[in-house]
Amino acid sequence: MFLGVDILIGLVVLGIASRTSVGRRAVNLAQQKISRLLDRAENPVEALDLAYQKQLEALQQVRRGVAEVVTSEKRLEMQAAQLRQSQVKLQGQAKLAVQQGRDDLARLALTRSQAADSQLQSLDQQVQQLKDQEQKLQITAQRLQARVEAFRTQRDTLKAQYSAAQASARIGEVVTGISSDMTDVNLMLERAQDKTSQMQARAAAIDQLVSSGTLDALGSPGGDDIDRQLQAISGDAAVEAQLHQLRQEVLAKPADQPHLGAADTSQDPPKEEG
Repeated sequence: MFLGVDILIGLVVLGIASRTSVGRRAVNLAQQKISRLLDRAENPVEALDLAYQKQLEALQQVRRGVAEVVTSEKRLEMQAAQLRQSQVKLQGQAKLAVQQGRDDLARLALTRSQAADSQLQSLDQQVQQLKDQEQKLQITAQRLQARVEAFRTQRDTLKAQYSAAQASARIGEVVTGISSDMTDVNLMLERAQDKTSQMQARAAAIDQLVSSGTLDALGSPGGDDIDRQLQAISGDAAVEAQLHQLRQEVLAKPADQPHLGAADTSQDPPKEEG
């Protein structure tokens, strides 16, 4: 519906713009647009069906013409038969009038019979013309019938080929991803991949910032990185002091007291003398 409106508007534009020299370019652009619209709107299958329908209508018209000619021919033949019957009757009346001595009636009957004979000749000529016309129409109808049958076969073949090509094109578009549906799917996949890459990059950046101390992890103590480094140094110093104190305590103990980690031999059984 909208396509038809576009074409109508284009035709109006052509009619208006073609009247001025300034509108020539507009005319060319409008013609190009209408041509593209017509190409997009044209359906080969519908065009073939329409052409086939027109040929069928032409064949029906020829057949109706044949029927009308035959009807006229039969009507003239009936009129000729009636004239022949009238002529036979007039001949009988003329003979009877002569027998009764009525030459005037006989002359009148013969005159009417002569007029009927002239009409018969004219009717015979018209019937013959109608027969010739009927024969020509019959030949035309036969040729047109053969043409329609051949076109129907060609139409069915072209429709099958077009349907196969259309299906193949659709399958190819789906497989190659150039169809509108697959284009939408590909766009969604690309957006999902972009968002995933962005999220992965964000997570890696956050991990790096947390590791470097730029950002505080959840539950970690407050303070900046300098405070954390100072606290780490203080912790290391406390550990070193405790370690130094433990060394002093170990060195200050008597020698007979077992050292940490030495084996306890007080429970060993006495050795037998030998």
